[in-house]
Amino acid sequence: MTRFTLGQLAEALDAKLDGDATRVVTGVATLDSASATDISFLTDPRYEEAARASRAGAIVAPLGTRGLPAPTLECVSPQRALIELLTLFFPAPAHVAGIDPAAIVATDASIDSTASVGPLAVVEPGARLGARVRLGALAYVGRGVEVGEDCVIHPRVVLCDRVCLGRRVIVQAGAVLGADGFGYAHDGTRFRKIPQVGTVIVEDDVEIGANTTVDRATLGATVIRRGAKIDNLVQVAHNVEIGEHAIMAAQTGIAGSSRVGRGVMLGGQVGIADHITIGDGAMLAAQSGVARDVPPGAKLAGTWGRPLLQARRIWVAQAELPAMVTRMKKLEERIAELEARLAKDGRG
Repeated sequence: MTRFTLGQLAEALDAKLDGDATRVVTGVATLDSASATDISFLTDPRYEEAARASRAGAIVAPLGTRGLPAPTLECVSPQRALIELLTLFFPAPAHVAGIDPAAIVATDASIDSTASVGPLAVVEPGARLGARVRLGALAYVGRGVEVGEDCVIHPRVVLCDRVCLGRRVIVQAGAVLGADGFGYAHDGTRFRKIPQVGTVIVEDDVEIGANTTVDRATLGATVIRRGAKIDNLVQVAHNVEIGEHAIMAAQTGIAGSSRVGRGVMLGGQVGIADHITIGDGAMLAAQSGVARDVPPGAKLAGTWGRPLLQARRIWVAQAELPAMVTRMKKLEERIAELEARLAKDGRG
């Protein structure tokens, strides 16, 4: 069992402790489920009422928080402190180097001595796995693939031929990187496939979610820049470029040859048409659809994406439409009555 005193945690989290430094906690839990042996967290003022009602043995909270029923570890950034807290209580499993006997590894593949290859994984000729790489069970690494040091490739991931991953990349289970892009040309009688001969390049510190697909380029490369975070069930088409530290939620779809800028935030089910540029720092709310370039820093919502404040006014107005229609019909009836009266009086 993992055990920490509040004094130890205060030091590790660089927190100011208001309470007994010798109290021991053995777990981390949410405010509503925590017991006296758990430490919990208040990362948003909206949950202060829940924090006051919590049975937690201690609570991580913003600086200056008062009135909580348990010892408090006050932090400049409770969210960052929570990350450190979870890392302390749930450390990553120890890395065990080696190739499982059930794995299939080509004789000319290069596997660093500190890497691990799980059961039934396949590593094709010419592939290279760097130091401390973790390749999960049933994963597939194609010909000429390069996987940088400290990457974690979860079970059933497919890295198609010539895909290149930087350092510390995480690819969650079931993702496919480097499948053919969706490229066809009609020759007058049928669609003919355009050969997809490019590749996929993923830079350092990227995470790609479960069952996400990143297609190879027709020519050149589909590129995921440093620090980008991609959720589950996202589609990134051929020749797309995702900027540094961009982040996108599940079921987003980005069509071919589009550019997503640095620090862009895309909500769930966002759709981006082909050859579109999303400027640096732009934010697209869930289910936004974009068919034209988006300027840097813009905040859009709706399909097709409108400026956020305008979209909100439209949403409010939509709720008033039934009553507005009723009023309009009454006004039309009243106008018709007045016109008939004027016509009768000879003034129409």
